[in-house]
Amino acid sequence: MSMLHEWVAPLVAQYGLYAVFVVVMLESSGVPMPGETALVLAAIFAGATGQLDIGAVIAVAAAGAIIGDNIGFMIGRRFGLPLIEKYGPRLGLTPQRLAFGQHMFARHGAKIVFFGRFVAFLRIFAAVLAGVNRYPWREFLLWNALGGVCWAAIFGLGGYVFGEAIMRVSGPLGAAAFAALVIAGAIGWRYIRVAEKNYEARMMAEAARAKSSDDSQSRQ
Repeated sequence: MSMLHEWVAPLVAQYGLYAVFVVVMLESSGVPMPGETALVLAAIFAGATGQLDIGAVIAVAAAGAIIGDNIGFMIGRRFGLPLIEKYGPRLGLTPQRLAFGQHMFARHGAKIVFFGRFVAFLRIFAAVLAGVNRYPWREFLLWNALGGVCWAAIFGLGGYVFGEAIMRVSGPLGAAAFAALVIAGAIGWRYIRVAEKNYEARMMAEAARAKSSDDSQSRQ
């Protein structure tokens, strides 16, 4: 994934909104891509240069998220669990993560569709799991659209504010402010990723315990 982060920056700088749409859509449909990174970079670029409209960045990211999620949903609905179990590990969807997703989806369907947009693993596979679990499409579309718009607005506006702040400072002070922003952003991003991994590990352990309990009860 780190290699993807390295090439997504020049991709966003060169192709702008097209790159944001494609990367976010692919990630949302189940392909491990740095969609959130593409959105934030485009938003920072918009604020720092004015060459992109932040409203357009947010709209394109939201559209990519919604369309991609619906593609993932249809893949899960049409091809079902056997295909996911066979090819999922190649995309990072291990049996443990699949069990975690199924467990969480069975308990918190609407919440997973909405808040899954803000969690790295669920952002990629929540839509596929929704289709696999035969979640009602209209309900999925509602929560999916709300989650996609909120996610795009929060991360888009956050990146734009930072980019606009950089524009207001010039000279050596601007360079120092930019360097400080990059360092702070890297630390914050790292903290978020570690927190996500810890949360995922706890939830996967909970899912494993629940599955073990269900298996024990079914044998009795």
